[in-house]
Amino acid sequence: MIRTPLRPLARILRAREKGENPDAIEAENRAQRHAEIQESARNNARHRLVFMAMSFVLAFGAVGVKMGVLAASQPTEPRVQSGSAQIISQRADITDRYGRVLATNLLTYSLYAHPRQMVDPEGAAKKLVSIFPDLDIDRLRKDFSGKRSFVWIRKKLSPEQMQAVHDIGEPGLLFGPREMRLYPNGHIASHVLGGTTFGKEDVASAEVIGVAGVEKAFDHWLRDPANDGAPLVLSLDMTVQAAMEEVLANGMKVMNAKGATGILMEVKTGEIVAMSSLPDFDPNDRPKPLLKGDPSDSPLFNRAVQGQYELGSTFKIFPVAQALDLKLISPNTMINSKTPMKIGKYLINDFHNYGSQLSVTDIIVKSSNVGTVRIAQLLGPERQRDFLEKLGLFEATPLEMSEAPTGKPLVPQRWPAVTAATVSFGHGIAASPLHLAAAYATIANDGKRVRPTLVHGRAARGGEQVLSPQAAKTAMALMRQVVTRGTARSANVEGYEVAGKTGTADKPRPNGGYYRDKNVTTFASAFPASAPQYVLVLTLDEPSVTSAGGAELRTAGWTAAPVAAEVIRRVTPLLGLRPITEKELPMVERPLPDRLKLVSN
Repeated sequence: MIRTPLRPLARILRAREKGENPDAIEAENRAQRHAEIQESARNNARHRLVFMAMSFVLAFGAVGVKMGVLAASQPTEPRVQSGSAQIISQRADITDRYGRVLATNLLTYSLYAHPRQMVDPEGAAKKLVSIFPDLDIDRLRKDFSGKRSFVWIRKKLSPEQMQAVHDIGEPGLLFGPREMRLYPNGHIASHVLGGTTFGKEDVASAEVIGVAGVEKAFDHWLRDPANDGAPLVLSLDMTVQAAMEEVLANGMKVMNAKGATGILMEVKTGEIVAMSSLPDFDPNDRPKPLLKGDPSDSPLFNRAVQGQYELGSTFKIFPVAQALDLKLISPNTMINSKTPMKIGKYLINDFHNYGSQLSVTDIIVKSSNVGTVRIAQLLGPERQRDFLEKLGLFEATPLEMSEAPTGKPLVPQRWPAVTAATVSFGHGIAASPLHLAAAYATIANDGKRVRPTLVHGRAARGGEQVLSPQAAKTAMALMRQVVTRGTARSANVEGYEVAGKTGTADKPRPNGGYYRDKNVTTFASAFPASAPQYVLVLTLDEPSVTSAGGAELRTAGWTAAPVAAEVIRRVTPLLGLRPITEKELPMVERPLPDRLKLVSN
């Protein structure tokens, strides 16, 4: 900006020539300059006011838009962030099919120490050991008196323990909040649930991660914030599960068995209503795994899924059902049952001598090894192997548990005539009780393949037709006769049309051969036989019961079958099944024969 001089020389000279006062020129220029300054100030003030007005409009407009967005959105509960943003401590609940809680979270506290802040380290160590007897006082003394600035003492505290530590009054003992996994039903369904441990952790938060069972199989889903806390709904029914576990535990004691397992499955959906393995454990205090010895000696071992057993005569229905489907036989076809039967250098015998001929029906009813082998020979090794593969007996079950892949059946690589013979009556091939339950469910489901699941309401995949419906119904009718007049008469529960097959298999020795006094007994069943709804498989490991005459009884008809009958009596009312009889009788109170009576706790 070029400023005009107050006394311009040219005008001053002209004013003097004309006799005018030069000071008037200066006053005029000064007034003009002041006017320009005032105009510039007014313009600046005007611009500032416009800018401030626009700023207020934009600010209040943004606030108004945000308020509008909040008013139009759905209300949500604010989430509390842990001290470490990288640790996700939330974990969804697990419930049974009716919403009863099987696993949930509990707010608790951890205990740690800052030794440099401790007033009386020696006294604190002694008092902590009195509260937690499993702590090592020498180790605590060393940690508290050394150079360490931080010491973990306890990852989880009960309210009583926390109060006792608080009463010590030691400023160097500190508490950190965290969530722990709680299983309110203790041992019930422990193998299904599995358990959890702590992953990433700090003093204010801890990551809970699954280590076994569905907790591990669904670990990512249970920890995913996108699920908004929705629970994992299992197919289990907690009341049925508890009832089966109680009967199974009592039966295991009465039969002097090393272990036991039971599986109750819906025929149409494959949903597992109850699944138990004994001995079990409390997932709130999960034991440590065995580092040596037989894995089945550990309570962590899930016999239902991980157990690989030769399941004996329960397999006999498979070649018979296949031969019925191929119309190679009928229930009344007479089969050569003369014993012993020789295949190569091997002899195959029956438990009893049943004569030179048996009908197909009596082969199943009396459980003839020789008769079953004759039927398997009609099929041929290739067709027999293909059928068992279609039943899922060559692959791991698709069950939603971390242990499921470890239970893949042990199948012979070669399938010569002698293998085909032994497999037909359940030897030479080892599968889990869950595999057997799925295969029996396939027969009970009019021959359509059934795949087990632990998730309630999951749409079942349409199974392939493994057997014709007619052959499946005939197989069910044969197994019904096993219960009414055959080896499983002790499993006949009046009013529920139990159909099933017993199986007794000697346990193999680690170095080859079989034990003569150790076996696995199984009863596989479906009920009601006329319209199957449920499959029950019950297995006892090394059972032995003494008869009234002092004889030692170890076969499935004397051990597994009566225990299965008691399970059916207990759970059918809980399942809402009414007995198919005109005369109403109290099913739960009907006792077993005195020699095998189960005493409920």
